[in-house]
Amino acid sequence: MTELSEALAHEQPTALEGTDLTTLDAPDDIRALPAGQLAALARDIRTFLIEKVCTSGGHLGPNLGMVELTIALHRVFDSPRDPILFDTGHQAYVHKILTGRAADFDRLRQAGGLSGYPSRAESVHDWSENSHASASLSYADGLAKAHELHGYRDRTVVAVIGDGAMTGGMAWEALNNIGAGDRPIVVVLNDNGRSYAPTTGALTNQLDALKRPGTRTAHPLQAGADLFTQIGFTYLGPVDGHDTAAVEAVLEQARVLRRPVLVHAVTIKGRGYAPAEDDEADCLHAVGTVDTLTGRSAPSSGPPSVSWTNLFGQALLELAGERESLVAITASMLRPTGLHPMAVKYPGRVFDVGIAEQHAVTSAAGLAMGGFHPVVALYSTFLTRAADQVLMDVALHRLPVTFVLDRAGVTGPDGASHHGIWDASLLGIVPGLRLAVPRDGARLRSLLREATAHEGPTALRFPKGTAEQALEAVRSAGSMDVLSESGIRDVLLISYGPMAGRCLQAATRLTEQGIGVSVADPRWAIPVAPELLDLAARHRLVVTVEDNSRTAGLGSTVAQTMRDHAINTPVHNLGLPRAFLTHGLREQLLADAGLTAAQIVNAVLRARAGEPLEHTAAPDGSPQ
Repeated sequence: MTELSEALAHEQPTALEGTDLTTLDAPDDIRALPAGQLAALARDIRTFLIEKVCTSGGHLGPNLGMVELTIALHRVFDSPRDPILFDTGHQAYVHKILTGRAADFDRLRQAGGLSGYPSRAESVHDWSENSHASASLSYADGLAKAHELHGYRDRTVVAVIGDGAMTGGMAWEALNNIGAGDRPIVVVLNDNGRSYAPTTGALTNQLDALKRPGTRTAHPLQAGADLFTQIGFTYLGPVDGHDTAAVEAVLEQARVLRRPVLVHAVTIKGRGYAPAEDDEADCLHAVGTVDTLTGRSAPSSGPPSVSWTNLFGQALLELAGERESLVAITASMLRPTGLHPMAVKYPGRVFDVGIAEQHAVTSAAGLAMGGFHPVVALYSTFLTRAADQVLMDVALHRLPVTFVLDRAGVTGPDGASHHGIWDASLLGIVPGLRLAVPRDGARLRSLLREATAHEGPTALRFPKGTAEQALEAVRSAGSMDVLSESGIRDVLLISYGPMAGRCLQAATRLTEQGIGVSVADPRWAIPVAPELLDLAARHRLVVTVEDNSRTAGLGSTVAQTMRDHAINTPVHNLGLPRAFLTHGLREQLLADAGLTAAQIVNAVLRARAGEPLEHTAAPDGSPQ
């Protein structure tokens, strides 16, 4: 037995070993397999996932828990004729293997390679590629209505959703609609008791009760099944999600009922791989390049680095020790957003509301109304889900709520739905909100302190990865730092947050060409500081550089404010295109958008010469 085989927990050797998964072209191949070969197939898929994902990085734990369940889904339902929708999408790797894409896993999440989520461009078997949680049931509702309108009588729509994603309000809006109809929709509730971390809330208590023997007969009014049947579903389960035959039997039952059915499948996140099952933090939910035997990253040989997330968590913990009125909220992401240290030390002041960003924001508003200062920690991409709540529930009431947006800007291999490139554009329209973009760890600490002391709404945004080295100012004026200054008032580079380093590099190269360049970091990007306007007015050209969409972005705000103050200095805005960016390395995607130091130099030279700047075009060809 190999070392990797020993790391595969709960798996028994079978007669069939070493299946060539690249020969699987379509689900028909899976349906043609004898039932006796399915256990071997499941084991081979697990081995394949561990080897490929540990090499490339990606979502490991969720997919190890989906192996038998996905095999059963494709044996019972006829994809794509019967659409199978995967909520959040990070649990769809097995689906990709079974639909002819195993050979592409060597380039998983690499530029031009296989997406880490379902992708309509990759396969007819992928229906949706939005990886934001709780949406699959609404897609399913709409598809089933479309089938009915077309007169299709023999098709079933299947939505696979985790118990974590089921905590999102949108899922319950969809259940309310689906249960009121009679269309053939099968909701497969993949209950592994966690999303990133253990799932919380009343639904979890209901599902846990349902999994206890005799619960349905002993406590019919409290059981999870009763919750679903009372809103119009036929409940089937709970079923062992790692028993392919049992899952097949229940799914076949659901298919022939031709009405709304909820199948409750119980699975184990990280199933079969000891390092994942033993990982109490998140069952190796998502990994970088790690050792296949241990699931651990190789120790770094360079100087120690600290992530933006960890710096935020440390800074918030310190502030929480100083201010009893400081509380924190997140949407099922205590560890990924850095709140875990505060939750350990001050458990009564940290609230995980499940995957429910809208509720998180308005609950924060209520806490603020009650005399506390909430810090709402989210990934940037998920703030867009709560736009109305930020605007109407927090800002309209001028409440002291601080939004901390991790993974802002280009995030890299997770692709279009995870890039945080819209938050600054969104927040720029919110009356009374102040937005900070720290350029390094020291500024993150100071700006977080300022934000949590402010009496109105505030936000901080920072990127994924290692925090930048400290960049000290040559002078400060109000909320603006000047990072470098030339005696010649020629070009002013306004850098936002982590763009500061490349702007300073560009300034050095331009200075060597005899061009006077100053670099300013606003620190507080919104509102635009009077001192920044004054500095802009004393230069011949202003170029803004941001890791956000150019459309309605921070540079656009500067340009508009300058016009409002009758400042006629030309302004050119560099940033990300109005487009859904693909997956790839962060540095490459920034280069594609013209945001390297050399490209900034070229943009300045073209602007000084009166030439139009080159920007990445939107997919529809519209200007950027």
